[in-house]
Amino acid sequence: MSTEATDRSGVDEPRFRDTLRGLPRRVWIISLGSLILQVGSFLPVFIVLYLTQRGHSAGAAGLVLGAAGLGSVLGNVIGGYLADTIGRRPAILLSVVSTSGLTALVPFVAPLPAIVIVVGLIGVTSQIHRPAMAAVLVDAVSGTKQRLAAFGVLRFAMNIGAALGGVLGGVVASISYVGLFLGEATALLLFGLLVALLLRDTNPPKTDPEDAEKQAEVAIGYRQALADPTLVRFLLMTVFAMFVYIQTTVGLPLHVSDVGLNERHFGLLMGLNGLMVVVLELPIISVISRFRPEYVLAVGNLFTCVGLTLTGFTSGMGLLAAAVLIWTFGEIVYSSIVQAHLVSLTPPGMVGRYQGLYGAAYTVGTGAGPVIGGAVYAFAPWTLWTMTGVLGLLSALLCLRLRAPAVPAADAAKSDPPMAKQQETTSE
Repeated sequence: MSTEATDRSGVDEPRFRDTLRGLPRRVWIISLGSLILQVGSFLPVFIVLYLTQRGHSAGAAGLVLGAAGLGSVLGNVIGGYLADTIGRRPAILLSVVSTSGLTALVPFVAPLPAIVIVVGLIGVTSQIHRPAMAAVLVDAVSGTKQRLAAFGVLRFAMNIGAALGGVLGGVVASISYVGLFLGEATALLLFGLLVALLLRDTNPPKTDPEDAEKQAEVAIGYRQALADPTLVRFLLMTVFAMFVYIQTTVGLPLHVSDVGLNERHFGLLMGLNGLMVVVLELPIISVISRFRPEYVLAVGNLFTCVGLTLTGFTSGMGLLAAAVLIWTFGEIVYSSIVQAHLVSLTPPGMVGRYQGLYGAAYTVGTGAGPVIGGAVYAFAPWTLWTMTGVLGLLSALLCLRLRAPAVPAADAAKSDPPMAKQQETTSE
């Protein structure tokens, strides 16, 4: 029995590595671009420090962050529409070029209303490229395992870039905030140049004439998308899951302070989280690809929920670290599959819109979490941890109803391209 299990795992692991090696060139281009963007993504992290150093109040900084958050929700929706209409490559270029110009303006804008407008517009334009980038990955790969591998590589690049960007941003900010924002503008233009030179547009493959009527039906747009009950459940699950997860930046640091620990301890806990994500995400993807995605999502949400809820009942670094291990495992499992599974729920011609709505729901959850979570914690900490547990369980239950529709045999045969076509796609 044990020998058979060992042999099986030994066969599966090389297969997943082969899947990674066989990913199309477009996946690596987008992932490299994401790494560049994350390394240079300074404004979301340092905008509060920048504003307070310029003499603005904490309330003013909150107003600017609120404008950026609302802009991000709108930007995802606009980006999903543009990805499905004007194309993936033009949407990405429009996003990065406009965001670069606006970001370069920030250090030269003085009045608070002007800063709110500029940063709010950055919130819009900076998110337009995200649904388009996800759609590029979807267009480039075929099959569940390739989708999981492609989104896994993208997340791996983003995590590495975020880690490097935090360190680099701190160094640059200590020298010059003007240099910080101009550096981000340069990183955006560098990504735009990468896309312009190396990425061919990747609109969805054309369907057979008999599918024209289906394509016309889905062309209605977001009204058609929001009429899909499975998508609505997916979006609600995303809002709940992100509200729970974002308490790692709100409830967790507040609790760490309340139990007598300091910033260094919180930094160590978050460092443990980052190390686990970088080291374990790709190996975990190779395992979870064998199971039903809706069950995997439910398990991920449950671990995140349990780990964060336990935080409210722990006090020492050892127990807090154990809680971090639990919710980080849930984070990895959930994040590794969520966008890839959304693809299996998406009708033809709607990839950009579905990914855009996912991005909007993600932003709503991560935006509402700090505001509501902070207020609830101030009222009574146990209330926040109870809310975290309830919403986490609800998100897990919603996952169980996110099953992809059955595909008729004739349609399944059409969706599988000939081997020669697959090899051609992979070589691009």
